[in-house]
Amino acid sequence: MNSTFDILMIDDEQVIINAVVRICSVEHLKVDTAMDAGEALDKAKKNSYHLIICDIMLPGLDGFQILEQLKPLGNSTAFIMTTGYTTVENAVKSLSLGAIDFLHKPFTSDEFCCSIKRGFKYVNICENDAQKITQNEKNFRSYAQCPINCFRLGYGAWLTVEHTGSVVIGATDFFLKTIETVNSVFLWDNEQEILQGNQCAMISCDDGSQHGILSPITGRIIEKNKRVESKASLIEKDPFSSGWLYRVLPTDLTYEMKYLVPGSSEKE
Repeated sequence: MNSTFDILMIDDEQVIINAVVRICSVEHLKVDTAMDAGEALDKAKKNSYHLIICDIMLPGLDGFQILEQLKPLGNSTAFIMTTGYTTVENAVKSLSLGAIDFLHKPFTSDEFCCSIKRGFKYVNICENDAQKITQNEKNFRSYAQCPINCFRLGYGAWLTVEHTGSVVIGATDFFLKTIETVNSVFLWDNEQEILQGNQCAMISCDDGSQHGILSPITGRIIEKNKRVESKASLIEKDPFSSGWLYRVLPTDLTYEMKYLVPGSSEKE
């Protein structure tokens, strides 16, 4: 008989499994576990999961291969990738393959809880949208207008290329829908370097949670949007225009564009 779980945790380290189970028990979440690719694939085909959290380095297939095999099983399932090998390439590849988040190990309980909170909200939004399609397809497109020349890294960050060669980046409306009401936005300073797939800004919410925004591009910040720091609501009200975060001089735009997808605030 098939079972429904909140989370499938895939990791070959028992200490990580134990930590996740302990955190989730406090949050009253039902967790299933697997320690290798074969067990994970078998369980995912038999049971239903809202979130699948998968380590990249596993016996047999790696986490990327598992993600590619499991992604078609359910459009509303959210995937979060983890690894102790904290390379930018791992994070970017995970997001480009369809993961909604990437956690560096060892992660804190707060980091884990914020990530899965966004994951559950992501699933809820997707399921509601699927119902809207069934009820009335015209009501499905309910997100903010995304610029034509916009590109995304995963579902969370966007960029547009300016005629001068610089890029403007920000957080997508979909990402903002997965968190509580924004209380404040912390931006890095001008002249700082940011890396594609690494945090470039931090959002604090009314519930006390904090959520990092992953940069869609590598480059040097040449202008930050001070209006967003002084009026955080702009990022929610107008994320693709007045709510932008930075103007950046990219380091290798042509190379890094291969990890981005044409912009749309809708779920793929």
